[in-house]
Amino acid sequence: MDSAAWLKTPLGEYVLAREQAFYDATVADIFGYNAFQLDFAETDFLRASRIPLRCRVSPEERGGLRASFCDLPLATNSVDLIVLPHVLEFSANPHQILREAARALRPEAQLVISGFNPWSLWGLRRTFDFRGTDYPWSGHFINLPRLKDWLALLGFEIAAGQMGCYVPPCAKPKWLGRFAFMEDAGDRWWPIAGGVYFVQAVKRVRGLRLILPKWADRRAPEKKLATLPEHIGKDDQPVAARQSCRR
Repeated sequence: MDSAAWLKTPLGEYVLAREQAFYDATVADIFGYNAFQLDFAETDFLRASRIPLRCRVSPEERGGLRASFCDLPLATNSVDLIVLPHVLEFSANPHQILREAARALRPEAQLVISGFNPWSLWGLRRTFDFRGTDYPWSGHFINLPRLKDWLALLGFEIAAGQMGCYVPPCAKPKWLGRFAFMEDAGDRWWPIAGGVYFVQAVKRVRGLRLILPKWADRRAPEKKLATLPEHIGKDDQPVAARQSCRR
């Protein structure tokens, strides 16, 4: 079962509804000119974005741009927003995907990531799935601290984060409804055990600082007026000199 087929199941619809709500609220406040969504071509996670150019990238012909995620045909420092919905845990080289995203994003641009949390009931379900052939249990779930380390090495700064999908991964809608109370209590009682995590990161570029010489900080000397001539001797000497010249 691939991702497109899984999203049509009750469990997939449950996850998709919460992810769509997060992406809608997040991308609506991000501005720029170019935005790209990698994978999940059937779902538009950029629908709430006000960025004029929005494109979905897929290695197949389903998206608006067909390309490899490890070698994006995007100019360096040209993109304002990239979203990665469950791309890293299903890739053989997640580091290269992050490097390509960092290269394409301009300074102060944003990267939004969603992934399955291995420290959750979903991760426990994957551990005991010995077949591991169906989506999403076939992926390599990446824990949140490791992802933050990767982002920090690439110059990203975490701007926001959130957990979701606290309900156990039940296949039947009846059980999803019975465990619905866990969704409301999750952020309060077990905030790190959500089945899906969301990360919003900003690309930071350290600027150069010009160090000026010390003399540049000094003030220019004030201009002084010419000094008055000083009298030499007694006051009557200049008068006596003028009288002698008249004779």
